[in-house]
Amino acid sequence: MSTTVSQGIQPASGQSDPVQPRSGLLDVQPLAGALGAELRAAGGSPLDLNALDDAHAVSIREALCAYHVVVIRDQHMDASDVARFGRRFGELERHPYLGGTAVEPEVVPVIKEPHETVNFGGGWHSEMSFLECPPMATALYAVEVPSFGGDTLFANQQAAYLGLSDTMKRFAESLSAVHSAARQYGRGGDSDRHSGRRGSMTVNVSDDAHAKLTHPVVRTHPETDAKALYVNRAFTEAITGMRRHESKALLEMLWSHAVDEQFTCRVRWEPGTVTMWDNRSVQHYALNDYHGQRRHMLRVTIAGDRPR
Repeated sequence: MSTTVSQGIQPASGQSDPVQPRSGLLDVQPLAGALGAELRAAGGSPLDLNALDDAHAVSIREALCAYHVVVIRDQHMDASDVARFGRRFGELERHPYLGGTAVEPEVVPVIKEPHETVNFGGGWHSEMSFLECPPMATALYAVEVPSFGGDTLFANQQAAYLGLSDTMKRFAESLSAVHSAARQYGRGGDSDRHSGRRGSMTVNVSDDAHAKLTHPVVRTHPETDAKALYVNRAFTEAITGMRRHESKALLEMLWSHAVDEQFTCRVRWEPGTVTMWDNRSVQHYALNDYHGQRRHMLRVTIAGDRPR
């Protein structure tokens, strides 16, 4: 049973009060207690993202701030439609190490062919945290999905922060961490052996991926002022000002805590599904459990600001 938004979208468990949405425009079906919601138009009819008006775009953004992950099904989109949808929420950005489509270079085809064994996004991470200004949000559209498997997991980093002891919260808020794309896109990194064409994806391994920058271990959401953990296994290399063994021990604890089952939800894909997530408050993980089947998605990221 869905919940009609008439008194404002309620936050998922463990969150601060979100920005309140316009009333009466969306039906919301929560996915889990921690985060996530499926959205439909008021009354339960499908949303048409190709004919999205300003009021519904505002409500979707506010639902994103409240639930961190929003799922909108029954869409019919091509790369230009996906780009147009993304631009309703901000400027699109190009992935620095992945090629886009010829028509929409900001739209990355995420494809795993039946003969491949390595997928894209197959590990817990926060989208491109190695950038000075990581993406505000990501939108992913399912073109073709396997008959089973290929789900995406999400973890609420605001709830993970609130799940720490008061002592650890204060300690984490005083820290910063070094982020880099070296392990994923640098020379000798995980993607070096997959550089060039991989199925229909283009992976550009680069020395630029070894650049390092620093972000706070706890970041504050610019729209809700809620605090969230901001470290991830893929791109966080070290806690600044610590010896290596100290940094490794603390990061291992935070990485494991951040993706504890109580903070997660799971999205099951269908052709025509759009999922949008807030990179300022979630990590995600694309499961690689569908060998021998094809999975084709279209991905855009929306520019964000520097974590504070």
